[in-house]
Amino acid sequence: MIGIQERLQDAFQQFGWTRIPEILHHHAEEAAKHNLSYLEFLDKLLQEELAAKWERYICTRTQLANLPYHKTLEQFDFSFQSSIDERRIRDLATLRFIEHQENLIFLGPPGVGKTHLAVALALEAIKQRYTVYFTTAHDLVQTLQQADQNHTIKQKMRVFTKPHLLIIDEIGYRKMEESAAHFFFQIISERYEKGSIILTSNKSYGSWGEIFGDPVLATAILDRLLHHSTTINIKGESYRIKEKKKAGFFRPEENDRKPE
Repeated sequence: MIGIQERLQDAFQQFGWTRIPEILHHHAEEAAKHNLSYLEFLDKLLQEELAAKWERYICTRTQLANLPYHKTLEQFDFSFQSSIDERRIRDLATLRFIEHQENLIFLGPPGVGKTHLAVALALEAIKQRYTVYFTTAHDLVQTLQQADQNHTIKQKMRVFTKPHLLIIDEIGYRKMEESAAHFFFQIISERYEKGSIILTSNKSYGSWGEIFGDPVLATAILDRLLHHSTTINIKGESYRIKEKKKAGFFRPEENDRKPE
């Protein structure tokens, strides 16, 4: 005859429960010690299992999102970048822009926190059960060009069109070839009024004709991208240079010092 332990383990496995088997005996001893009711005992077990399930969900969704690192809004130094309105960013973190299929564009020089803010908002979106995918502009066009050569372009396009939120990082660091620019336009067109995009760029909109090698195509991209969007312009010093200065890597040269 199968014992109760075996039956419980079998039930846990069928339900897909992983946390309860780890804590069952401890909580059973605590329940007996503190004279908890059956319902209180059951509630404690189920709440821990639900919490563990939620952690697994967040971990899995974060991995699938392809984020370059894990940085939150709480880790962002708003005092260093005074050009950023913290209240505006906090408002964006309510994710109404995703609910309304709107876009968000961060513009500014390298190192000012554009990608950090994009990742932080992505993590907030994952917590709200939105699907997210992160890519650099370079990786996006490389992936689509390779897929086009392998005749798998339709399948790859879905990677970039299906998520609720697509993050395209580092627009403007490399000029796009003609085919790459048209693939980029296709992504923007497919997502227009259907899904949100967060985009970061070190170039002002006036320079996008150079990025895409075609002012007409750049205008068409901007027309769709900016129709329902918010632009955040960030001005200031690079965080990375700030940290190097703290560490003493940037010191005035002997010849640059003023005579005493």
